[in-house]
Amino acid sequence: MDLTVLPRNRPVLDPGFLPASLWNRAYRALVSSDRGSRPIALVLIRSGASASVHQDRVLSASHPGARHTLRYVERLLKFLLWQKGGGQVLLAGADEIAQALAQVYSPRGVRSFDHGFMGEKVYGRVFSVEPSALDALPSMHEAGLPIGRNLDGCRIGFDLGGSDRKAAALIDGRVVYSEEITWDPYFQKDPAYHVAGVQDTLAKAAAHLPRVDAIGGSAAGIYVDNEVRVASLFRGVPPDLFAKTIRRMFLDLKDRWGGVPFEVANDGEVTALAGSMSMNDNAVLGVSMGTSEAGGYVTPSGNITPWLNELAFAPIDYRPDAPVDEWSGDAGCGAQYFSQQAVARLAPAAGFSFPSSTPLPERLIAVQKAMVSGDPKARAIYDTIGVCFGYAIAHYADFYEIRNLLVLGRVTSGEGGEVILARATEVLKSEFPVLADKIRLRTPDEKDKRHGQAIAAASLPRLKKR
Repeated sequence: MDLTVLPRNRPVLDPGFLPASLWNRAYRALVSSDRGSRPIALVLIRSGASASVHQDRVLSASHPGARHTLRYVERLLKFLLWQKGGGQVLLAGADEIAQALAQVYSPRGVRSFDHGFMGEKVYGRVFSVEPSALDALPSMHEAGLPIGRNLDGCRIGFDLGGSDRKAAALIDGRVVYSEEITWDPYFQKDPAYHVAGVQDTLAKAAAHLPRVDAIGGSAAGIYVDNEVRVASLFRGVPPDLFAKTIRRMFLDLKDRWGGVPFEVANDGEVTALAGSMSMNDNAVLGVSMGTSEAGGYVTPSGNITPWLNELAFAPIDYRPDAPVDEWSGDAGCGAQYFSQQAVARLAPAAGFSFPSSTPLPERLIAVQKAMVSGDPKARAIYDTIGVCFGYAIAHYADFYEIRNLLVLGRVTSGEGGEVILARATEVLKSEFPVLADKIRLRTPDEKDKRHGQAIAAASLPRLKKR
C-alpha cells in the first residue's frame, strides 16, 4: 500500500519536493482508520532527569501499509533529535521498530553521524536506541530555562558570528555602546585567537560602563551549562586544544571578570528571545536563513529551552532522491532548502551559471542583484524557497506551539525575502488554513536588527541579590 501525497503547490525549480507535513498526514490518516493501531512513546534523555517525551500512534504490524511505519518513526526521531536533543532514546510500544532504529542509529548505520554527534560530542556518552514497555518508562522532566528579559544594572551583551563580533553595553536596558568588530574565526587553529577576540569584545563594551554587573552572549553552536560542546566557530581548533581551552572558555572568562553572572546561549535561541521581547509576545519560533538554517524557540510561557533547535538537520522533504547534506549525509534536511546552500543549489536550475570556485555568499549576492533588476530567474529561486518553507512551517507546527514565526537572515533580505514570505503564506492558506489564521509571519525591524540580539544576549543573566 502506497501513500498518496498530492501537494496543491509545486516548487517551480524543485517539483519533486515531497512535503514531510503532507506525507505524515497521509500516514496518520491510515493510522486513524486502523483498528489495530498502537500507541508509542519516544523518550529522548539528555542528562539526569532532563528529557523529552513524544506520544504518537503507529499502524499495527499486520497492516498492509506497515512498511511505512519504520520510515515514519525514523524521520520522527531524526526531527526530535535535532529539535530537542538526546544521548539515549527509549521507544515504547513497537519493539520491532526500536530494534530497527538501533541498527539505523549505530556506528555502522546510515545515521552514524547522528550516533556520534548526539553521543560523545554533545552528551558525553555512547548514543543508544532501546526498546521499553509503555508502563516502564522513567519519569522525566521537561523544563524551560527562565533566563533572559533581565535589563537591570550595567550589562554587556555579545554575539559571535562567522565574520564579526557584535558588542553592546547597556545601563538599565538602554544601549550606550554598540559595535561590530571584524574577525575570521573559522580556520584559526590557535585557541588563543578566539579567547583574545572575545576578551577584546568584552573590554570594549566595559569601557562604556561604570561597572560590569553581568555578561550575556550568543553564538552559533551547542552550549550546555556555558560549556562549548559543538560550534562551527571553532572548527579549526584541534580536538585536544578544543577540549583543553575552548570547551570551558566562557567559564574561564567569567572568572576573569570577577565571577559576575555570565550566560551564553545558542544564537538561534537569543534571536527568538529578542523577537519575543520586541513583540511583547511568546510562542515564538525564530528561523534564520543564512550560511545554514538556524532555529530558536521561546515557549508560550516565555522561556527559552534546553533543546538544540538545530533545524538545519531536521528533515522536511521525504522524497527518496532529496538533496543530501554533505556533513551529516542525510537527505531532505532544512539546510538544503532555507540557506545560502539552497540558493546555490537552485541557481543552476534557474539558469544561473557560476564558476565552481565562487563562494556561496557571492552567489547569493549575484542572485539578489538579479532580483533587484527584475530577473525572472532570481524570482523563481525565491518562489521555490517560499513554497518549500510554507510546507516546512506546517511541519514545524507539529513539533512547536507557534503564534509568531520570526524569519530573518541574509537569504530573506530585500525583495526576495518578500517573495519567500508571500509564497509561504499562500501555501499555508491553501493547504493549512487553520495554521494560516494562527501563525503570524514576522521579520525584525531595523532597530531590532541593530540592537535586538545584543540586548537579548545581555539580558540572559539574572543579577545576584545584593
